[in-house]
Amino acid sequence: MPRSVWLLVAARAINRLGAFSLPFLTVLISADFGASATTAGLLSAAFGLATIPSRLAGGRLATTLGRRRTIVAGLTGCAVAQLGIAAAGSLAEVAVFAILLGLAFELYEPPSQALIADAVGPADRTRAYGLLNAGLAAGGAGAGLLAAALGRWDLRWLFVADALTCLLCALVLQLTLPADRTDRPAGRRGGGVERVRPWRDRALWAVFVPGTLFALVGMQRVIGLPLTLARRGLPPAEAGLLFTASAVTAVLVQPALRLRRLAALSDSSALALGHALLALGLGGYARASALPGFVAATVVCGVGEVLVMSRIFGVVAGLAPRGGADGYLAAYGISWGIATVAAPVTSTQALEHLGAAAPWAAAALLCLALAAAYLLLVGPLLAARDRSAADGAGGESVPAAAVDPG
Repeated sequence: MPRSVWLLVAARAINRLGAFSLPFLTVLISADFGASATTAGLLSAAFGLATIPSRLAGGRLATTLGRRRTIVAGLTGCAVAQLGIAAAGSLAEVAVFAILLGLAFELYEPPSQALIADAVGPADRTRAYGLLNAGLAAGGAGAGLLAAALGRWDLRWLFVADALTCLLCALVLQLTLPADRTDRPAGRRGGGVERVRPWRDRALWAVFVPGTLFALVGMQRVIGLPLTLARRGLPPAEAGLLFTASAVTAVLVQPALRLRRLAALSDSSALALGHALLALGLGGYARASALPGFVAATVVCGVGEVLVMSRIFGVVAGLAPRGGADGYLAAYGISWGIATVAAPVTSTQALEHLGAAAPWAAAALLCLALAAAYLLLVGPLLAARDRSAADGAGGESVPAAAVDPG
């Protein structure tokens, strides 16, 4: 792997090591300011909603301001907002800084993902994105331990520690990443300049819609697992063990991505396999009644998520015209913003009205449907796109639907 990939993996692992404060935002709002659960939930939803324009801005700034500058600005903005939350003296101040945090939170994702896409060839993108996910998982596994230690002292120190890791990550990347280029060819052709328009690309929509549903299932696991454990008579805090098991699985399964049979799978087949494993794990949640059953289901889900996450960003980057990976990855990443806003409502309502098993069974069926969609619909579309690109290999392959004259 190129040096820039390892730097991004290491820096993001440091950043994720401190990213344990957000789950405690609602607790801080309720405990320190006496806000109701409804108010705390609305503020958390406002944060999630703010991440959507943040992701889009990250893609746009990466092509205009530069990738390194955008990454550093996003991490610094997160640090300032987190320190603001820690020092806030009123609920209104917390609300302002929570929204500002959301607006800065996703700025660094599109340029960091695009840097990886440009640093390696298509054949190595699965491994490169797998390493990034493994680094994030490793940092996340340690984050829970830090949260448990600092949370017993004062919840506000969680946000201070998170801010410090953001600043450390920003400093490392500012000093080590290549300087931004000012002549990046964002679809330049002839004497005119073409602006990348990812939303006009049907192939992007073909992965964005299932990607949003995948993200919704992922957020359901984050929000619904503690509630499900409580319904089954288990301590909700044991969800932390499940999240740690998922993170450890993501790290341990990385060597499997290099197995010949797995690496030889087409993107659509690998994505279908990942969703099928997710369906199996989610079905395990519907049936589990003791902690070992939940752990086993979590491991299966973790393997499925690794297969999906290691492939999908490479697929999206491959759809983009030359110089347009930032915009495409930013557009695709909105799926997680939508899921962050929707999941707190859909997950809690489903558990309240359908019980502890039905929501997981429904999520399993949804993942099976997504697996079929990748094989029967998305796969042929991507194959046709590849054939079209190969036919136009004599010139610069830029999808007509994805660019507009500027």
